[in-house]
Amino acid sequence: MTGTPYFEQQYLDLMRHIWTQGDERVDRTGVGTRSIFGATLRFSLAGNAVPLLTTKRVFWKAAAREMLWFLTGETNIRPLVTQGVHIWTDWPLEKYRKATGEDIDRDSFEQRIIENEDFALRWGDLGPVYGAQWVNWPSYEQTKAGYYRRREKGHNQIAALIDGIRNNPGSRRLLFTGWNVDEIDQMALPPCHMTYQFHVANGKLSGLLFQRSCDLGLGFAFNIFSTALLTRMLAQQCDLEPGDIIWNGGDVHLYRNHGALVEEQLSRTPSGMPTLHLGRRPQSIFDYRIDDFEVRDYQPQAHIAAPVAV
Repeated sequence: MTGTPYFEQQYLDLMRHIWTQGDERVDRTGVGTRSIFGATLRFSLAGNAVPLLTTKRVFWKAAAREMLWFLTGETNIRPLVTQGVHIWTDWPLEKYRKATGEDIDRDSFEQRIIENEDFALRWGDLGPVYGAQWVNWPSYEQTKAGYYRRREKGHNQIAALIDGIRNNPGSRRLLFTGWNVDEIDQMALPPCHMTYQFHVANGKLSGLLFQRSCDLGLGFAFNIFSTALLTRMLAQQCDLEPGDIIWNGGDVHLYRNHGALVEEQLSRTPSGMPTLHLGRRPQSIFDYRIDDFEVRDYQPQAHIAAPVAV
């Protein structure tokens, strides 16, 4: 029972369950959600299979560009918006509007970010979000005077993970996290897809994502694809075959203003078997480019628009 239709039916069943039986909650955004606590989905990556939803179009290249951005350790939206990726713009845009009172639209804000480096430095930074924690987790050293100071270069969790997979594949510590308690308040958005763990068995690498908070209507499609992509990249770098990916959600919710999205998507039937292909093996996981990834046989149904709760 593998492949996109089976995987996607798990997703649709979860969506239906939350929409019809989820707890009505008041959330941080003020929009309100229907929510459950605790959900698990599993998907095999055998045969290059990839968990792309077919009941609506998923802009997978935007998710791939975001993953590559994370791996650079970058925390400013400028590299993303120059590539036409808008998924992180809403948070700095809202901050700018509140601080200045200027009712600027997204396109104009992004254009300023692209054209004006000083403006981007001031208004485009998100704080120490995912990439900063993944590849530059704060590390400290003791001075001769007995004080601790932060090292210029922090701990690279991704490099350490690859070393662990290669040299200690039986370890139960093959993981990384973005949940840095001391820096949560500095982040535009605390990490939702917060902890990844990996497991090697029978020459295969499987990945598990724990997501503390999941917007099932919008965010999940990116999160599950990105987990599959990262697992494939890690497997290639470590001379392993891809195994399964397991997704665990904590607070899994649908926003109350996503009713049209939910009803439309639940009316559709999954179809097709998209596959993901890696065109080359770079020297390291930090050297992949967007052109290295190709999705084949993906024929999704029409995109379904819905508002993002900030």
